[in-house]
Amino acid sequence: MRRFGITDWAVRNRITVGVLTVIIFVAGLAAYRAMPAESFPEIAQPTIYVGTVYPGNSPVDIERLITRPLEKQIKSISGVDEVSSTSIQGYSTIQVKFNFDVPVNEALRKVKDKVDAARSTPDFPKDLPADPNIFDLNIGELLPIMNINLSGEYTSDQLKDYAEYLKEEIEDLSAITSVDIRGIDDKEVRIMVDVQKMESMNISFRDISGAIQNENMSISGGDLLVDGYRRNVRVLGEFESLQDIENIIVK
Repeated sequence: MRRFGITDWAVRNRITVGVLTVIIFVAGLAAYRAMPAESFPEIAQPTIYVGTVYPGNSPVDIERLITRPLEKQIKSISGVDEVSSTSIQGYSTIQVKFNFDVPVNEALRKVKDKVDAARSTPDFPKDLPADPNIFDLNIGELLPIMNINLSGEYTSDQLKDYAEYLKEEIEDLSAITSVDIRGIDDKEVRIMVDVQKMESMNISFRDISGAIQNENMSISGGDLLVDGYRRNVRVLGEFESLQDIENIIVK
């Protein structure tokens, strides 16, 4: 009868095998809990966008003069996974997706080099109103990972104050990029003027606008040495009430 060494040893040493099994299980559980994990892991494919404005040209001309020459150069870049483009009236946009192992900075540099190469060719338009806009866009940063709703028997001003307080607290967390407040409109003040009085006093709309802008600002006054410490001096002048606006002297 054939005997297997490991199997035979395991049968004859059941207690030892049981202890080893428990040790392996506990070690695996501890390693699992210590493993870094994110509830919303960021898996972003390096993507570069090229936007070119060329007013007064049809989509066909944009495709022929702008999009195709740029695509031809960009497709020769190593590490490119996919290139797609859209040509509309007066505007060309190209999306370049790279392999995941290509750093974003390197991808951006490569695309810029190829765009410059395309622009140096004799057939590329020389009368563009602006250079092609080359940028990377992380879609993951545009989509919120969490929404917090505030409600209750409070006024809009109170809810806004609570929201701004929470925003500051959340933004203090190291892993947070940005926090936006939505759903509360900013207050707006409409100023009605007497045109006849303006004409009689030789006051223009620009005078009124300039006076409001000049009064609604805070000015830095440098710093002062006080008791061995340098303290910043800032003159606050921003409006806090409607009366502040009503008391403005235009001339």
